[in-house]
Amino acid sequence: MAQTPELIKPHAIVIPVPYQGHINPLVDLAINLASRGFTITFVNTEFVHHLLSKSHKNYSNDSTGTDADTDIFSEARKSGLDIRYMTMSDGFPLDFDRETNVFEFWEYLLEGFVVQVDELMENIVKSCDSPALYKHFLITDTFNSWHPKIAKKYNMVNVSFWTQPAVVFALEYHLDHLKKNGHYPPPKENSDDTITYVPGVDPISTKDLMSFLHETDITVVHKLVFRALEQIENADFILLNTVQELEPKTVPALNQILPTCAIGPVNFSSRNIKISKSLIQQTECTEWLQSKPPASVLYVSFGSLAQTTKQVIEEIAQGLLLADINFIWVVRKNIVIDSDATNVLPSGFERKMKEKGLIVPWCDQDSVLSNPGIGGFLTHCGWNSVLESMWHGVPMICYPFLYDQPTNRKLVVDDWKIGTNLCDGESVTRDEVAGKIKRLMCGEFREESKKVRTVLRNSLDAGGSSEKNLVRFVEDLKAKIHASN
Repeated sequence: MAQTPELIKPHAIVIPVPYQGHINPLVDLAINLASRGFTITFVNTEFVHHLLSKSHKNYSNDSTGTDADTDIFSEARKSGLDIRYMTMSDGFPLDFDRETNVFEFWEYLLEGFVVQVDELMENIVKSCDSPALYKHFLITDTFNSWHPKIAKKYNMVNVSFWTQPAVVFALEYHLDHLKKNGHYPPPKENSDDTITYVPGVDPISTKDLMSFLHETDITVVHKLVFRALEQIENADFILLNTVQELEPKTVPALNQILPTCAIGPVNFSSRNIKISKSLIQQTECTEWLQSKPPASVLYVSFGSLAQTTKQVIEEIAQGLLLADINFIWVVRKNIVIDSDATNVLPSGFERKMKEKGLIVPWCDQDSVLSNPGIGGFLTHCGWNSVLESMWHGVPMICYPFLYDQPTNRKLVVDDWKIGTNLCDGESVTRDEVAGKIKRLMCGEFREESKKVRTVLRNSLDAGGSSEKNLVRFVEDLKAKIHASN
């Protein structure tokens, strides 16, 4: 007997891109939807699960050890949420070096990974205990460009999740405009033009375009972006991890041509449930921070992927000493390009910084930024980092590296005026670093940062734009799911 729409339970199968910055917001979105009555199956790759297990100290190297016990959603289930956790192969053994062979890894994710996803979907559908009661649908990262093929094969509603600001989406979606106007591929001469013709995008300098648009050779990054945006019109819904008040022209312009919905920042939409989702073991910083005066500490981190040169590390280190301020600096083991050195910091730096500095390999960034001791953030401008900094009202010093980070910098510094550039010229110098740090830590940008914090927090409150958009999305999604029965 057919079930009535009221009895059918939507079941979201959630699959992120297997990188920290893409996993984090999708975990929070999954928790949010589960709290609204959805059944969720969240799927990580076996390698990501392996890293999670090691970082959570549930991993053993002995013959009986297993990381199978690690389940990041166990606490969520204890609170009554219907959320399951699964793993799948990414096509490579655990000991395959995905950092060194990043292009080979991504080529496979683009072309071959769909086979693993197909097998997973078939298993989920076949193993469903009450198939008449559940209607499966797909939520996946926009950059997982296989989503239309899988959704069509299994008759699933297709929800695409965009992890970057709306302006980056608009620029990439309207790439044909850049081609027509001679701004992509980039001209041979390094011209600094202003782009004024992209719908919904305020005038933007070519230097502020995403890093791959400055490259003439086609790499796997280009293929990834081009494929994703080619397939995006096959999505039934496109969720944007941004706030429409922050991008007041771009979001409405996208809404006119695509089924987009600004529901950000999803990173903070499920604050009552703490999920440990770090792929790197974290160092606790709370006790050290509590020993420092309010707004006296600069937090320095370049995220989980960005790499720089030893010279840049040297200049930042010396700039921190010259600024004579308290700081926490996340120095990953692989932060320096082509370096196997265990200590990339200048000789004697840790002795000179004394009790003013704390060097850690990784930490709980949200916890650090929420601490009253933090007064500023020197950041690579990854979108999650920008959102977290804005949520806590922390002004930023921006040093973008790649991908969407140059465009994010433009939003932070030029549009929202809640931060400054680390360097205004071609290279980083210790004197300029020290000057920018002193300027930020003296309180400049703090009032504007508080205003932006209010915008973000209001958006997730009852009646806020992102909350209203999410409620409407849930209603429309359920209607589409019921209509497909």
